[in-house]
Amino acid sequence: MIHTIALPRPYQNYVYAYPHKTAYRPLTPPPAIAELWSGESRQALSLYLHIPFCEVRCGFCNLFTRVGAPDGLTGRYLDAMTRQAETVRAALGDTEPVRFANAAFGGGTPTYLEAGELSRLCDIAEDVMGADLRSIPLSVEASPTTATADRLSVLAERGTTRLSLGVQSFIDEEARAAVRPQRRADVEAALGRIRDAGIPVLNIDLIYGIDGQSAASWRISLDAALAWRPEEIYLYPLYVRPLTGLGRHTDPVVAERSWDEERLRRYDEGRDHLLANGYTQVSMRMFRRIDAPPRGADDYACQSDGMIGLGCGARSYTCGVHYSFDYAVAPREVRAIIDTYTATTDFTHASYGRVIDGDEAERRYLLQSLLQSEGFSVVDYRRRFGRDPRAGFGAELDSLAERGWLADSGVDWLRLSPRGLAYSDAIGPEFFSPAVRAAMAAYEHR
Repeated sequence: MIHTIALPRPYQNYVYAYPHKTAYRPLTPPPAIAELWSGESRQALSLYLHIPFCEVRCGFCNLFTRVGAPDGLTGRYLDAMTRQAETVRAALGDTEPVRFANAAFGGGTPTYLEAGELSRLCDIAEDVMGADLRSIPLSVEASPTTATADRLSVLAERGTTRLSLGVQSFIDEEARAAVRPQRRADVEAALGRIRDAGIPVLNIDLIYGIDGQSAASWRISLDAALAWRPEEIYLYPLYVRPLTGLGRHTDPVVAERSWDEERLRRYDEGRDHLLANGYTQVSMRMFRRIDAPPRGADDYACQSDGMIGLGCGARSYTCGVHYSFDYAVAPREVRAIIDTYTATTDFTHASYGRVIDGDEAERRYLLQSLLQSEGFSVVDYRRRFGRDPRAGFGAELDSLAERGWLADSGVDWLRLSPRGLAYSDAIGPEFFSPAVRAAMAAYEHR
């Protein structure tokens, strides 16, 4: 008898941060920011500034963002961010030097801000927080519409080393199907402006699994991106989440199984095409041109401890607590949180987050390491946590091996096989703690 191993659905949860923000809860009593950072090293901090505005909300988007900004709202938002930055910088104190190793502006769409407002955003990072943007990696997200010459000039002059452009598809019909109205001609023009600005690293985001997308149309988008020789390309599977603009209206079980198979085919095609055209795979989503400038040890990683987040949608990570403002996706709730943020004058306490104990810290390290193509050293893991990863997660790792999702990389190294990388969004949730699972489920069903 042939034993068949049942595989989980491949697209379950994109683990870009652990624990996910839906597992955060009110912190009672709210701890002081100065207390949270009192025992943290200040030698290699990450800085993240969040701008929650977009010119349009894409149909697949479930991020913390709002469409447009009434007169004066962006200015009031930057006022509040300045107040928050002043509070956080004071909380870090002067007992030891504060060094930022990397910075990122995300959203939303940071380039929704006009050129003068982008200069002010950089001033907050530099003059208030003390980050030397011209000497550290600085990553900024943009959309084709907002990647204008004047904005790009500001970003280049202030030291931006990486510009990530959300293209998603070079096919106009596919863009409309994803509720992202744009024309290929405008996308190409934006890419030309980015290259003219001289920002060293260009990343292009593409999405597979869009309604109507075929192998042929997917290849068109891939080749259109490759024509610009971007240093990085991210391939994202389309997710349809609650409270987003897209929905699937056929029989849910049949449709989801068929869609899973379709997305896996597009993933395989995209991966193989990029690998054949001079790229190396860094993770399920990230591909980097082989001859691109090397990534430094200080390049931005949202999973790093020692993360200071500014803005109403940003997270901050200390070793013991992850914290943020309240979280939402629904437009009405997002608007209310932004309004509350802009009216806030006291940023001295963290009111919303999650305590990270030893078990959660171990899970977080394992996830952030295993979901990268290079995997991780068991020796380093043992040195950090005092035990082998199989001592705490033997059943989960045995399950991955049984499915063929672990590479044969020796006893001192763990990494995923090529098929395991394809199933990264199924592997991540298998390592969530019961408490985090319960908190996320409670949020989804509230």
